[in-house]
Amino acid sequence: MPVSPTLVPYLAASDVIDHQHPSVAAKAASLAVGLVTETAVAEACFLFVRDAIRHSADSRQNPVTCAASEVLAHGTGFCYAKAHLLVALLRANGLPAGLCYQRLVLAPGSDRFCLHGLAAVHLSDFGWYRIDPRGNKPGVDARFDPPREYPAFPLRAPGEADLPGILTEPLPEVLAALRRYATWDALLAHLPDRPVPTDA
Repeated sequence: MPVSPTLVPYLAASDVIDHQHPSVAAKAASLAVGLVTETAVAEACFLFVRDAIRHSADSRQNPVTCAASEVLAHGTGFCYAKAHLLVALLRANGLPAGLCYQRLVLAPGSDRFCLHGLAAVHLSDFGWYRIDPRGNKPGVDARFDPPREYPAFPLRAPGEADLPGILTEPLPEVLAALRRYATWDALLAHLPDRPVPTDA
């Protein structure tokens, strides 16, 4: 199916969304075997990253990964890196996909915030649909059920917000953090943040 020119950038490969990497391309192809709709392919990619790739902080696992191929090779990543892999798998299957972010409190009652990374896929039947491959655990129940969105962390606390836009590449501060810290605990202590724009 032809892709709108406005969606073409959401199919591109890069150093981080490296869906041209042989292992990523092969995994994307295997996930799509026997599936005939783009929604089914998107769900298969989502479920794989959500359930088969461990969240680094939950599993206390190194190394800190960044590029999609690294996440796939090591089977672990923070939310940002898991989103990189999901976007790469979606793009490898011809589905426009991008990155989006939330700003969340670090803990209930805290005045400190951090970014949380998730993904979005463009589906013909629904348009842009956000999906959160962070990985479920008690208190976290992210799902794939368009058009309703099920983020891992619904906005609840004052100051929490969805950052605007769906990006073709990760935010610079996210990349900087993933590349600066070598261990899961070091990154967990220095999660990236970005103030949410406010209207003048």
